[in-house]
Amino acid sequence: MSSSRAVPAARQAGNVRRSSHPTPSSAAKNKTPSSASGSDSQSRTLTKPKPSQKLNPKTIDPFNEREQKNSTFASIYSNGGVPCRLVHGSVKHKLQWNSFIEQIPFDPVLITLAEGLRESKHPYTFVARTGFREMLEQYDAKDKAVAVLPRIVTPLRVALGSKDNAIFEAALEAMCQLSGVVGAHLNPHLKVFLQPLSRRFMEKNHSDRVTEALQLLEQNGGKESLSIIKSKVPTYSSIFT
Repeated sequence: MSSSRAVPAARQAGNVRRSSHPTPSSAAKNKTPSSASGSDSQSRTLTKPKPSQKLNPKTIDPFNEREQKNSTFASIYSNGGVPCRLVHGSVKHKLQWNSFIEQIPFDPVLITLAEGLRESKHPYTFVARTGFREMLEQYDAKDKAVAVLPRIVTPLRVALGSKDNAIFEAALEAMCQLSGVVGAHLNPHLKVFLQPLSRRFMEKNHSDRVTEALQLLEQNGGKESLSIIKSKVPTYSSIFT
């Protein structure tokens, strides 16, 4: 009888020893709320965006080979092919040209900047759009622009056809400025631009802006431009009627 009582007692002692070690599930239950909240706080700290990311959310290092885009403009800019540098300011950025801007040849610089209008990341976007605008602001820009016009049209049309709204809007602004500089010389190329413009003309968010651009093309291109515009955008109304 004494031996039979000893066996259950030993089993009971073994169960007590095993229960003294907490199981993984019980340890998880005993995790304090403070440690969990501390982990969440650390996670939020790690993912908090830097101020520079808010200023330029799509910034890329043009001299970092792993980040370079395989585009014509990115390659030329990274290799110093655009004779200007970006000057960062606390309020806004600006371009500093390596020489007097009047001395910079439109071929190939303006053509290269037109290629850059399709870019979507900083600093490429700023350099291309600002450089294109500043070169066309020269007092003698008309003759220089007309000479390279056939080579500007294609990249500008590609940018106008982009589904990215920011790229389209920048290209639309560039086209309007170009029209103001070269005037009726743009008429032979209008059909190239009107195809992407006609699509955007039907969009509520861009209808007004595209209408203003078409009116500017007509004003700068004269009566000849109206028939060209109406052939692609039949619902357009002339500013002279």
